[in-house]
Amino acid sequence: MTDVVIAGIGQTNINEHWDKSLRQLGVEAIQAALADSGGLQPQALFVGNMFAPNLSRQAHLGVLLADFAGLRGIEAVTVEAAGASGGAALRQGYLAVKSGMVDVALVVGVEKMTDVVGSENESALATVSDSDYESVQGLTPAGQAALLMRRYMHEYGVPADGFAGFALAAHAHGAGNPRAMFQKAIKPELYARAEMVSDPLNMFDIAPNADGAAALVLTRRSLLPRDFVHPLVAIAGSAVSTDMLALHDRHDLLHFESVQIATAKALRQAEISLEQVGFLEYHDAFSIFAALSLEAAGFAPRGQGWKMAADGAIGLGGKLPCATMGGLKARGNPGGAAGVVQAVEAATQLRGSAGANQLNGICYGMIQSLGGPASTAVVHILEKVA
Repeated sequence: MTDVVIAGIGQTNINEHWDKSLRQLGVEAIQAALADSGGLQPQALFVGNMFAPNLSRQAHLGVLLADFAGLRGIEAVTVEAAGASGGAALRQGYLAVKSGMVDVALVVGVEKMTDVVGSENESALATVSDSDYESVQGLTPAGQAALLMRRYMHEYGVPADGFAGFALAAHAHGAGNPRAMFQKAIKPELYARAEMVSDPLNMFDIAPNADGAAALVLTRRSLLPRDFVHPLVAIAGSAVSTDMLALHDRHDLLHFESVQIATAKALRQAEISLEQVGFLEYHDAFSIFAALSLEAAGFAPRGQGWKMAADGAIGLGGKLPCATMGGLKARGNPGGAAGVVQAVEAATQLRGSAGANQLNGICYGMIQSLGGPASTAVVHILEKVA
């Protein structure tokens, strides 16, 4: 059988790991995933990372992690697609196994966002934008997202507190995730009093930069160990799409076209409809990204994505639970590792091991990983296999 299944998962806590290096975080996640897989031995390692050359002064992560994880000699490369790096690494691992060229692939997302602070950190973050036309003018990712959010509010008449629901849901879900950076729910009054970072984005509209790692072991269903004990989760759909890097080149600023295209491709591959998706792990680096992603994927009409948060539809008991383990906002945003962390969390849900945040009666989950303002969009659909 050619089904690509998730045989092992592992991750670190997502936080500020001042006492651990980049390699230590990566190896910790690798060892956990390999143990969880029952001892499968990978032939290839795909590492999702965004900032190691800039923030950790370390490139060549494939070799570094293979070496320190005791996997010397295997194929090992780093995949970079800004914030979608983890999702892109998962895509490469999936393709390697699906093609038959690799029997067992190891996918790792790892990031150390707190190795530097202040202007050096901001400079690194700005490298995901168009250097010649955006970052050279001093535009930061937060500033860019604020411009999008202001335009969205103007176009669709969204009130000042219209995006509060995204942060409230994320922090409520983070409270049930022992690996999350923030494990406490917040109230609407706290959101309303939050410090403005880049008007109209306040502190709760921006995911906190964090350190962490996650890993997945992928193989074909026919190659699983006979004594495999976990509920089976397969990758039913996998797709990538890109858009223009610079926002000013796009014909529609408020439409994430890459998300629309990648979602449609992944759904066709999985042979399911949008209505069958039981939960969504969106890339909520900024609240506006969550709203635009919901709309581009087809879960909400144009200009109505924010209302799904306002009316509780994205909560654990809602019509479409989103960011079920806290999302980037409450769990923390580990840069290029985020997409692999999402995959581990989605697999945990489908295995029935999500603890206080467990959803019931679900068969499919969707992951959206974004690079910049959806300049890259990677969409995966995970399936609980009977």
